[in-house]
Amino acid sequence: MANKKYLIVGAGGFIGGHIVKKLLDEGNTIIAADIKPKKLWFQNFNDVQSYDEIDMKEYNNCLKTTNDVDYVINMACNMGGMGFIENNKTECMLSVLINTNLLRASLKNKVKKYFFSSTACVYNIQKQEESFIKGLKEEDAYPAMPEDGYGWEKLFSERMCRHFMEDFGLEVRIARYHNVYGPMGTYAGGREKVPAALCRKIAKAIIDKKSEIEIWGDGEQTRSFLFIDDCVEGTLRLFNSNHSEPTNIGSDEQVSINQMTDIIEKISGAKNLKRNYLIDKPKGVRGRSSNNENAIKALNWQYKISLKEGLTKTYNWIYSELKKDSGNYNKFCHS
Repeated sequence: MANKKYLIVGAGGFIGGHIVKKLLDEGNTIIAADIKPKKLWFQNFNDVQSYDEIDMKEYNNCLKTTNDVDYVINMACNMGGMGFIENNKTECMLSVLINTNLLRASLKNKVKKYFFSSTACVYNIQKQEESFIKGLKEEDAYPAMPEDGYGWEKLFSERMCRHFMEDFGLEVRIARYHNVYGPMGTYAGGREKVPAALCRKIAKAIIDKKSEIEIWGDGEQTRSFLFIDDCVEGTLRLFNSNHSEPTNIGSDEQVSINQMTDIIEKISGAKNLKRNYLIDKPKGVRGRSSNNENAIKALNWQYKISLKEGLTKTYNWIYSELKKDSGNYNKFCHS
């Protein structure tokens, strides 16, 4: 699907920036939009058609920006790691305006296909009360009991996409992401997710010659984590497919936070770091992992990069950023 015109909303964010790069490499025309000032975008590209610093919660902005584009990829939302989404539920839920108004504008401007970035936070929390659970299947989102705030917004927006397809014929694709990580993303400032946070904490301990790091919770909560390159590949395969059901884009390599900390410590060469467990900090569900059966069958997609390989790339990038004297630190503290 090269040589098409794409609007990427949330292009200044982590996944959005990587998708812009991939689509540009394939020869497409890109309009890049984000509410953040361009100086805070994680990646900037000279060959996009336009950069729009714009609030897509407003319908008129959506109408203007979707005019004369073939495809819309909506990566925009107000979110971050567990510390952010548990303490900013209203801000997370207001992202429903972005998706709703983009759908309305896409229909009016005859956009050919629309992509919505959902999340594993839509899954029923009662199915995630133990460590090392079986991978969550797409049907496990119902009966509905997602994570409060962010999870509810994403699940509602999935339904909105579905009904725009059923009622109006707008082609939609929906990915449920499972903890995407990698270079060129947030690693500090409160919005970072656990792989980046742990890489930063261990790298800072080495740089500052400290002997202790903080872990939120008891470290026995489990997750699976997907490297950004695999995420982009899975996203575009889903977008280019005929598969219109919400689909997991994740890994089934489930680890505890303690196990992941072990892996990063070995990558870094750190020895004998004491772990200070902060039990009162937000921890999220006890266990979560992705079942990829639908992605394998419908998309012929499976993740390729192991957690160790991905964490090595991520740790080395974060360590190098922390060692720099430039102003990059502030840039990568925002989402």
